[in-house]
Amino acid sequence: MGRDGQLELYGVLAARLKQAHTRVANPEVPDETRRELSRRLLAVTAVAKHDLADAARRLDVLTAELDELGIPDR
Repeated sequence: MGRDGQLELYGVLAARLKQAHTRVANPEVPDETRRELSRRLLAVTAVAKHDLADAARRLDVLTAELDELGIPDR
């Protein structure tokens, strides 16, 4: 993948991570659940520094879980 493609993927991933963080910060999410989801988001963020594709896959899984838990987009 060329540099432009990498930058574009990074931008998309960054926007999705920001949206996921906003969802997890929802005050209706129980504290224990929020802590676990925050830990996982931090792990995805760390992976993104080295492997954007793997981070995107992990974020897909986490986003699906947020959907299953009924945590809305804001």
